[in-house]
Amino acid sequence: MQTLLLDILTWDLAVDVAGNIAVASDPYAQAQDAASAIKLFEGELYYDTSQGIPYFSQIFGYSPPVSLMKAYFVQAALAVPGVVKARCFITSYADRLVSGQVQIENDEGTTSAARF
Repeated sequence: MQTLLLDILTWDLAVDVAGNIAVASDPYAQAQDAASAIKLFEGELYYDTSQGIPYFSQIFGYSPPVSLMKAYFVQAALAVPGVVKARCFITSYADRLVSGQVQIENDEGTTSAARF
């Protein structure tokens, strides 16, 4: 499986050395897709508004336990096709900004990680 490679700082499209839109392959593609799932706000995905993390309704402004946020993040990561295990590490939670790392294991037993 492949996905468009995103710049880890801006979370925008990246280009390869030839100037083409870069792509990522498994297992990093799955880790990046897991990070994207964690960044997805509930209701933001126009073709399936049931997906996403309930940031506005249960996280921002509510001071939930970190364990609850991690549970939502792991659940989102496990929804990525081929991901069988996921662990999330929250490195910062301040000023309505949550950041960290997701580590995944795919169905082939390969591990990878991506920042969110």
